[in-house]
Amino acid sequence: MRARDHLVISAALLVFTMPLFAQAESSAPRAGSDDSDEDRWSFDFTTTGYVVPHDRSYASPTFRADRQHLHTEARYNYENQKTGSLWLGYNFSTGQNVALDITPMLGGVFGNTTGIAPGFSFAVTYKKLELFSEGEYVFDTGNQSSNFFYSWIELTYSPVDWFHTGLVSQRTRAYQTELDVQRGISLGISHKNADFTMYVFNAGWTDPTFVFSLGFTF
Repeated sequence: MRARDHLVISAALLVFTMPLFAQAESSAPRAGSDDSDEDRWSFDFTTTGYVVPHDRSYASPTFRADRQHLHTEARYNYENQKTGSLWLGYNFSTGQNVALDITPMLGGVFGNTTGIAPGFSFAVTYKKLELFSEGEYVFDTGNQSSNFFYSWIELTYSPVDWFHTGLVSQRTRAYQTELDVQRGISLGISHKNADFTMYVFNAGWTDPTFVFSLGFTF
């Protein structure tokens, strides 16, 4: 599957779910919301460890800070190893029974890879199901032939509050495998503001890659 095909899948999933949001949206404010809550900052810190077959393992930390519509983000070892990126975005949210959160972003990439990256993230939540996707297209200012579309698509089901499982795919150049688009499954547990998720990619196609994610919100 090429980068263009992966981008089309992400866009199509968003387009086909838009009619649901129009039906689910209500003019009434969400329960428990008030002006003081809207003015507060929210933070998210996640460290993701990659155990890559026949290659060096590494960690990729991400820090996000949001206040109302403002979204800021810092990543390391995401677009490439020994590479950082800084992001600025705008948060949109709508819907109640079916909730949509979408954030268009623009980032600067520096390190082993240097460039400009328009990107996005969105999440669609309905009852115990959530579809999440994030992607970016890196315009490599040092080597135009290294321009690349990165993506992560994850569908999760949470039968209970503390457990979730799902399907995931990703396209990355931070490490190399025999597959351009990697596919996998996830198992995760959460408690209060902490979440731990294990991913297994490529099992059955090639040597599996194991990914471990530990995140905190505050």
